[in-house]
Amino acid sequence: MHNIKSNFDIIFQTIKSLELNDFGADGNVIRTGPKPKLSDLEVISLTLTSEYMSIDSENLLFKKLNSCHRQDFPQLIDRSQFNRRKKDLFHYIGKIRAALAQHFVASEQYFIVDSMPIEICKLSREKRARICKETLQTAPDKGYCASQQMYFYGYKLHGVCSVNGVFHSIDLTKASVHDNEILKDLNTQLSDCVLLGDKGYIGKQIQLDLFQTASIRLHSPMRSNQKHFKPYPGIFRRTRKRLETLFSQLCDQFMIRRNYAKTFKGFRTRILAKITALTIVQFINYFILNRPINNIKHAIF
Repeated sequence: MHNIKSNFDIIFQTIKSLELNDFGADGNVIRTGPKPKLSDLEVISLTLTSEYMSIDSENLLFKKLNSCHRQDFPQLIDRSQFNRRKKDLFHYIGKIRAALAQHFVASEQYFIVDSMPIEICKLSREKRARICKETLQTAPDKGYCASQQMYFYGYKLHGVCSVNGVFHSIDLTKASVHDNEILKDLNTQLSDCVLLGDKGYIGKQIQLDLFQTASIRLHSPMRSNQKHFKPYPGIFRRTRKRLETLFSQLCDQFMIRRNYAKTFKGFRTRILAKITALTIVQFINYFILNRPINNIKHAIF
């Protein structure tokens, strides 16, 4: 697990096997201009490798590459150029994640929806912090996390995953956005399925809209003071914990709550790269190594 080159090779070959039309035979996005020393696929693969190996600092990554792996990466570019290109490839990292996930969720009938808080800084630094404040539209704000019973300053990560623990879709919103808001876009992403959520997704109107537009049956536990209260089925409660475990893995191994980005473009790229790294390791586990999908901490080489 500690050999960067070995992990890079298997991740690089896995991405190439997807045969995405966006990349040419040389591994670069099809566009005009000079050919870069390090191909776009290699930039993405190196990014995902570092996230899988819990090397989430680019300074640390390039120190390791320059001191121990210089011969393995003879076309290595400088760190600042690598960072710029990684952010420019955000859209293609998202396509890779979606292509990997599609192999798992194409025939799924049950999905889980939930959100988790991602702090940019502590509330005491809210007014003087300048992180991700380039525009008002993407600037962080203050929100409340009911499960942790705390206010926080930053963003919410919304996720929809299958019962086997693979993200189907993700979204990043301001901290103040209500969980129900994310459901308004699901009728274009899912259909003919059951969606399990917590009490944050209670709402008769949103349930009706999802069912009428996409045949999505949303199940969330009722509050004890609601009319016609019915206990939430135990099997739904246990199934919903799969996404909570997934969030825990992102916090533990992929350190998703540790932020080094200064701009929103860099921040969103870090978040997407971590989730894509998780998905590609799940893909390698299941389709290449023939072992349990969520053995994330086990070495892929």
